Amino acid sequence: MVEQAQVFDTHYQDYCRQIAGCDLDTAADILGMDVDGGQAVVSFLGQPYRISGEGIFDTFGQKPSYGLCVILAKYVLRCPDKVYHDPQWVAFRDFKREAAMTNVNFFSSDTQAAILKRFQGRLNRLKAAGLALGGKDHDPGAGWDFSMAFDLLPRIRLLLLFNDKDEDFPAQCRVLFEKHAEFYLDPESLAMSGAALAKSLCRSDPEDSYEN
Repeated sequence: MVEQAQVFDTHYQDYCRQIAGCDLDTAADILGMDVDGGQAVVSFLGQPYRISGEGIFDTFGQKPSYGLCVILAKYVLRCPDKVYHDPQWVAFRDFKREAAMTNVNFFSSDTQAAILKRFQGRLNRLKAAGLALGGKDHDPGAGWDFSMAFDLLPRIRLLLLFNDKDEDFPAQCRVLFEKHAEFYLDPESLAMSGAALAKSLCRSDPEDSYEN
């Protein structure tokens, strides 16, 4: 564990060095973020984080989890040359890159399966948890018991679709991305973002504390 922490810290410091060389003012309009005092201010699932060469911190001055640091750093570092906007909802496996295919199983287990495990038979709790994260009801035009869109990052939304189990069918969960998300984050970070949504929903469950 100590060795793993050292590896994480090395990567984190490398991200910070790269961010220090970024033109945050130029990236601000493309990424839909603010710049304050030389720091990028980026909202992730409704919570603001400050990003600069000095580090990545929440509003309390604490460093978030390593996974979230990676997502936020990559969002800034992978800034495209223009704003891309294709709001078509697609599944993670629809991102036709080799790196996406290698992360399909991780996305399925740590995002969709994790939400199913926690919330099947508990639809009211799922809705309450989603609202606590700033989710908004969304009609996908299909027969789902529950659908809610989340502002993951300024340019990226996720759509959560959920059918509860009944006498004839098991519960079903799908998490979709807007197609243009692939221009803002790499497949690994997109997969990690889905897992972050699942963990955040579990933590926001109004009736149970989150269990790892």
